[in-house]
Parts: sequence; structure tokens; C-alpha cells
Amino acid sequence: MISAKRIAVSLTSLMLLTVASSARGQNLVTSPVVTETEEDELAREVDDPTAILTQLKLQDQYTPENFKTPAQTNEINLKLVLPVEPLPFLPFKQIIRPTFKVQTLAVSQSNSSTITEFTDMELLDLFLANWPDPKTTGFGWGVGPTFVFPTGRVPQAGNHAWQAGPAAAVAYRGIPHLMIGFLFQNPISFAYTNSSATPQSQLEFQPLISYTLGHGWYVKSADSTWKVNLRHGTSTTIPISFGFGRVWKFEGPEVNAWVSGEWTAYRQYTNITPMYTVRFGLTLLFPNFEL
Repeated sequence: MISAKRIAVSLTSLMLLTVASSARGQNLVTSPVVTETEEDELAREVDDPTAILTQLKLQDQYTPENFKTPAQTNEINLKLVLPVEPLPFLPFKQIIRPTFKVQTLAVSQSNSSTITEFTDMELLDLFLANWPDPKTTGFGWGVGPTFVFPTGRVPQAGNHAWQAGPAAAVAYRGIPHLMIGFLFQNPISFAYTNSSATPQSQLEFQPLISYTLGHGWYVKSADSTWKVNLRHGTSTTIPISFGFGRVWKFEGPEVNAWVSGEWTAYRQYTNITPMYTVRFGLTLLFPNFEL
């Protein structure tokens, strides 16, 4: 007969092997960058609002069909994503992101007339939390203010209102190849440059998901922003997007090129609104630079 001592030793050995296997599996989940190339790691960071990655983003948005107008519209925007090291009096890393836009806008519901204007400038300033450590958990988050400056000259290009409000971002990269998160902003008007300007309070929610395919390639749904104006009777739009891109590693800045399509799945109380949009993007990446 098998002795009780031998059975106990066998069970103990089995338990130790199980724990070791589980710990190894957890280590692989929480440290996915070990098996990733530099291009794949950057591909997971390009759409992560909490990533410490300096970027210069150029994007063109072409809308061949709009609701309530036969006009075709376009937008060119430039974003700078700039990480800032902690200051002596502020022990948090920051990500500062100004956005500049030039839009070709529809001005009539009955014909294809358009105008091209510089629109309101936007500025996001996120303070990144020190806990938990994103390098070991894959989880990062930050909070801060968002601003809108009334640089748009005509009503179609801006709201003639100074705006400020809260912002928050969350991202999780603890699963190999996957990045999932969101960016929330709620700019609220507090001063106006025109007597006819109306109060503004717009909730903006941008869901973010991307998946790397290897060799720098990735697919994503990260370009659409859901907008809900919080004042009674104002507009709501919920678009969805899907696209793909690739990161190339060069001497000097790396390059991220991508394309995506967007469809407005839901709208309420809207005027002229994009129905379908095609986006083309080119981003210069500077992974070793931060202020």
C-alpha cells in the first residue's frame, strides 16, 4: 500500500508546480512588453492617452456625405503630445496636448457652399497618477483640465466662448497586444467674445481600443468621440470607427501611418453632421524625448 507520507509529498509537489505555473502565467500577463518588438510596443502606445510618448500628429478627415447638406467637408488638424517630467513642487508627470484645426465647413442645407476657417483651439493637460505603477500592472490613469480657446472667427467654426472643465483618461495594457481605455472631457463656457454666443457644456467621451498584429501593424477603434451637449434640446452624436496602421522604426523619429473609417451611428437634435468620414493620419514619434 502507498504510505500516507508518500501521498502527502506527492500532493505538496503538485501544489508547488501549480503555484509556480500560475505565477509564471501572471508574470506573462503583467509584463507583455518582454515578447514585443519596439514597433509593436509603440503601436500600443500611439492611441494611449496616458503613454509617455512624444508625438506630432497630422490628420486629415474627409467627409464625403453629411446629414442635411449636399456639401462635402474636410478637416486638417495638428496635435502635439508632449510629456513633461515632474516639477519640484508638483510630483506628477504631465501630458500636454494642444490641438489646432482648419476646417472646410458647409454653410447651407440647400447647396454645396463651403468656407474654410481656422476653428477653436483645444488644450488638454493630464496629470498622471503614480499609483499603480503602469510598468508592472499595465494600468495607467490621469486627471486634469481641458480648455477651449475662441479662435474660430465665424459661428460654424467656433462657439465664441472661453471654456474650461475636467478631463480624465484611463488605459490598460496588461494583456499582450491589447490596449483598451477612454478619454473623457467636459469643457464648460465661462466667458464670451460675442453677445450672441450661447452657454456651452459638452460631454466628450472617446472609447479607445487597439490590437497589435506584429511587425508594427495594428488595428484599432480609437478615433471616434461621442458628444453629448448637456443643455436642454442640444445635440448628441455617437459615431463608431475602425481602422488600421503601422509603426516604422527609423534612425531619428519613428513614423506611425494609419487610416480609418467612421460612421455616425446615432444622432439627436443635430444640424449639419458628418454621416461618413475617412481619416488619414501621419505621426512622428519621439520615444526618447520629454521635457
